[in-house]
Amino acid sequence: MEPMTQSAQISSSQGFADGQNSAAKESKLSVKDLIHWRDPKKSGLVFGLSMLLLLSLAAFSVISVVSYLLLALLCVTITFRIYKSVVQAVQKSNEGHPFKTLIDKDVSIPPETFRKHVDASLTYINRALKQMSRLFLVEDLVDSLKVSVAAAFTHADILLFAVPPVYEKNKTQIDQYIDLARTQVNTTIAKLQEKLPGAVKRSKTE
Repeated sequence: MEPMTQSAQISSSQGFADGQNSAAKESKLSVKDLIHWRDPKKSGLVFGLSMLLLLSLAAFSVISVVSYLLLALLCVTITFRIYKSVVQAVQKSNEGHPFKTLIDKDVSIPPETFRKHVDASLTYINRALKQMSRLFLVEDLVDSLKVSVAAAFTHADILLFAVPPVYEKNKTQIDQYIDLARTQVNTTIAKLQEKLPGAVKRSKTE
């Protein structure tokens, strides 16, 4: 009986492993199908939701977007729960809670998994801090210059695309401030020139 039990255990473990491998392959294939638009409806839905999320993040804060998403999810689950309760009452069935399988599912994070992810995150954080200190303390002059040039071009690009629309919308107010600043600068320069010795001599000769 023992050899038969061992062979049954081996076959069951192999079947479980094959099931996991097939599930992983299906998930990979599903992502690949979405990217390549094999099913236009699903790809369009995912693309639309992702674009909506990006636009929401651009228009609102992250906290607001997360709050709205959680509120929408809660509305969907409450509506579905009420709908199933009404259907069960009309049909006089006893199917139980519609989310029972999800409620019974263990969602706790094992301590080993948590420590593993914390250690991995700590490794990336330490690496980033070391790289930042190396760049900002100019350990390698060439690398620091590359970062400064890249940052300068990035800021220039942002200003190039951000300043013209802002100026176009607030042209009158900005021109007023520019004229005021120009007047102040000209007045200051004139006062400084009057206090310079050369300016006094030039004024006498004239």
